[in-house]
Amino acid sequence: MNRVSAPSLPLGTLPQSHGAPRDQLARAAQQFEAIFVRQMLAEARKTSFDDPLFGGQGLDTFRQMQDERFADLAAQRGAFGIARQIEAQLAPTSGKAAPDGL
Repeated sequence: MNRVSAPSLPLGTLPQSHGAPRDQLARAAQQFEAIFVRQMLAEARKTSFDDPLFGGQGLDTFRQMQDERFADLAAQRGAFGIARQIEAQLAPTSGKAAPDGL
């Protein structure tokens, strides 16, 4: 059996390709906020009013896509502030300063 190995990267290229550790932390926190908002919206959508006139798989797919886009936009704008709080909480453990204003 052959051994699988990861390709080796030249020293110092990881921050160049993926950004500084602080940027990575900010992106990860923002992605977490988007996932959290998506889950909140999905749970809210589970309530059904059984309207036979409107509905179906097409509408469900559209609403899911709409909720995903809303969650992404809300996280990008920091509407809920979850990403900012996560970043502030984790920044000291990564040796980086907390975001301004916290």
